[in-house]
Amino acid sequence: MTTSTLPDLFTWLEDARRDGVVHYDERQRSWLVLGHPEVTAVLGDPDRFSSDLGDLLPRQEDLELFRRGNFVQMDPPRHDSLRRLVSRAFTPRVVAGLAPRVTAVTEELLDGVAGAQRFDLVDDLAYPLPVIVIAELLGIPAADRPVFRRWADALFERPEMGPDEPLVRMMDDQTVRTVAPVLREMNEYLLRHVRARRAAPGDDLTSALVRAEADGERLDDEEIIGFVGLLLLAGHITTTATLGNTVVALDQHPDAAAQLRADPALLPDAIEEVLRLRTPFPRLARRATAGTVVGGVSVPEGAVVTAWLAAANRDRRVFADPARFDIRRSPNPHVTFGHGIHFCIGAPLARLEARIAMELLLRRYRTIAVDTGAAVFRNPWVMLAPTKLPVAVDLA
Repeated sequence: MTTSTLPDLFTWLEDARRDGVVHYDERQRSWLVLGHPEVTAVLGDPDRFSSDLGDLLPRQEDLELFRRGNFVQMDPPRHDSLRRLVSRAFTPRVVAGLAPRVTAVTEELLDGVAGAQRFDLVDDLAYPLPVIVIAELLGIPAADRPVFRRWADALFERPEMGPDEPLVRMMDDQTVRTVAPVLREMNEYLLRHVRARRAAPGDDLTSALVRAEADGERLDDEEIIGFVGLLLLAGHITTTATLGNTVVALDQHPDAAAQLRADPALLPDAIEEVLRLRTPFPRLARRATAGTVVGGVSVPEGAVVTAWLAAANRDRRVFADPARFDIRRSPNPHVTFGHGIHFCIGAPLARLEARIAMELLLRRYRTIAVDTGAAVFRNPWVMLAPTKLPVAVDLA
């Protein structure tokens, strides 16, 4: 089992960069892409670098069922037709209309710990806020959020992952067998929800998917499972990570916290800097569809390519003094939400939720101090995020 910390990961990435911004790593059994322009080149070219890694995965019915509607792991043209079905629900204009609801939910959650001098920021705010919002959008009972959290923890906890574990380990038989019961439970839950919406449609995104057509064909219930499951999980876990990471970063940089309290207009840029320095998903995998060249290095056909977003976000060629937390950094072209056709569809919503939650936290509390000794973080080789974040607060 790895005991990697976040500094361990960044040290490893900097050491790896010395071998070239593109090179093959024997232990990872993958071509590492560590530079900003090289990562954007990989992510921006789905013809050369496929997101469909299905042939690396063992055949398992629960996994196969979930993958059917998971457009993140698809290539054009199917990816494009499926993504179009939900893209209108996540445009900046539509998301901006959710601001009053996000504000109300945040205030309700903070009222729930009113008077408390200590609470867990993840349990009491960073997790429930985005889950409630995305569940309401999908027409799923937000009261079931303890179940959703158990699913996310099972799917995103990989304590064994580290520098000595190949990337394909995340896709092997043992891993799939471990997560299969969770996938089965999730598939069955979502299938019941989809069928209920088909029988009695409502004014929610699941009902819209039931009515929608892709390539002239209606989506079947099983196809919608992966669709809704992806939106439910991805629709909350990035915001949960970003909100927790922001509180940690401001605790570590009290001068920045003071600047934000004095000038809340700086908050959007501060959140972008947190996204850059604490990239929730540090890497993305692709498959080379043909022999090609990246960053002047030849990569063979069929190779697994790892685009390290966390390394690209610290590329000195793009970011001056890249390890420094600078809430006024501009421009800040980080690749935390990806690049190209797979750019995170929920990025506007994640940004809105993080901004509103932080605005209300800073307004309500004069100080927010993290209990570092009691905080718990995910394995950074899989995800950069706290899972427990006890804080002590003073009312403003």
